[in-house]
Amino acid sequence: MELAVVAAGQTCIVRDLGLGTSEDAEWLALIYALRTVQTLGRVDFVLLGDALSVIGPAMGTVRCRGQAIRHLRDYQAIVGNTRAPPVRYIKRTQNLAGIALAHLHPR
Repeated sequence: MELAVVAAGQTCIVRDLGLGTSEDAEWLALIYALRTVQTLGRVDFVLLGDALSVIGPAMGTVRCRGQAIRHLRDYQAIVGNTRAPPVRYIKRTQNLAGIALAHLHPR
């Protein structure tokens, strides 16, 4: 697996994350993005993604099931007692992180 995060105009790609599903990679990207904006000291931000299977559980609007529960718990542990940041859906064609990854693996 690999992931990409775009924050404050910078793209960060993390490769060789081991084996997993695309949903695992999406959760890891969300968690990495949250850690990144926290490290940058940002307090007013919106996380963007194109994986509804991750966005719904992260926002608490869809019940998380199966193996993804462990990722949700990791995400919630990072959020802690603060208000969870908004996570918004964007189309894949608008997702700068996904576009960055696509450039690594042209078809």
